[in-house]
Amino acid sequence: MLFSRTSNFGTARAIVLWLGASLAATAGVGAETVSRPGRSTIHSTTTGAAAKRGARPRASGAAKARARVARIRAARKNSARALAEASTPRYRTDESGNVVPDIRAAAAIIYDPATGKVLWEENSQDERSIASITKVMTAIVFLESATDLNQEVVITRADTLHASTTYLRTNDRIRLADLLHLLLLPSDNAAARALARISPLGYDAFIARMNQKAEDLGLDHTAYVDPSGLLSDNISSAYDMARLIAFAGEDDRIGPIMRTPEYAFRTSGPGAGRIITVHSTNQILRAGAGDVEVRGGKTGFISKAGYCLATLLKLPQGGPSLAVVVLGANSNLGRFWETRHLLSWLSARTQLLGLASPAVSQ
Repeated sequence: MLFSRTSNFGTARAIVLWLGASLAATAGVGAETVSRPGRSTIHSTTTGAAAKRGARPRASGAAKARARVARIRAARKNSARALAEASTPRYRTDESGNVVPDIRAAAAIIYDPATGKVLWEENSQDERSIASITKVMTAIVFLESATDLNQEVVITRADTLHASTTYLRTNDRIRLADLLHLLLLPSDNAAARALARISPLGYDAFIARMNQKAEDLGLDHTAYVDPSGLLSDNISSAYDMARLIAFAGEDDRIGPIMRTPEYAFRTSGPGAGRIITVHSTNQILRAGAGDVEVRGGKTGFISKAGYCLATLLKLPQGGPSLAVVVLGANSNLGRFWETRHLLSWLSARTQLLGLASPAVSQ
């Protein structure tokens, strides 16, 4: 593990300005969401005997409006407080007297795939639920046998049932290339199921291959039970996910998709089909390239995993590509700010660390 006590962050100023302004502007946007059924409220009028018993009268329209305004103000205040906390980097002094990041997330790592060195880590070997970062392996395994990405497939009820986040409908006809974009940009769960289902392996053998591929890549803390990440038993470590995102980010069929901020396509099937436009959930990518090149990235969220982010980022001025992984952050914004803080901390120390300019080995 390598780090320095140097506190000069001048070389990271461009990164700070770029990510700081952009993440603030996109606050609250791009989280992976779990849809919840709406709740209906039954209102009844109080008359006669009920009124005599002292039933509370209905609030007036003006009172309801005031209450609504109060709730909005409280929500904005809480949001501003959360943003202020997340955007403020924290540091601590380690046992050797070095100033190092003090993360709010459960685990994190900065990893140099060219050398295999861990440049900084905290709890990086802990096994944790990884949510939709799972979909990186789904893409890798699917592309092992895919030959024609222009082939159309039909979406089934099993794909969309309780899929939580999806843009697809039963009986949609969609190209495999579009399914891969849905998988990796808006983190579409029905797309993950469809890719596993239509694979020559079949659904169950596809998941078995995901686990075999993890073993082939030496990801010793990684196990999969479904292709989407909705199940909390999909587990890994920050260290394993850093190695996986480095591998996928340099794959010439997966990396370009993960580097796409927005994508539009048309389905076919019943009627004239639909035009679907999706955006990446990776706010670092959507913030604009700035001085840092995003080589790959995938978000993940379920309640047990917390907010997760695996990224492959190329440092400014010809610097190396580094994997930065944050697992178990406590908010959507938190995972992006933690990544920004880690990158800023490291950028000020790049020369001291003696990093090379690597090409990721596969």
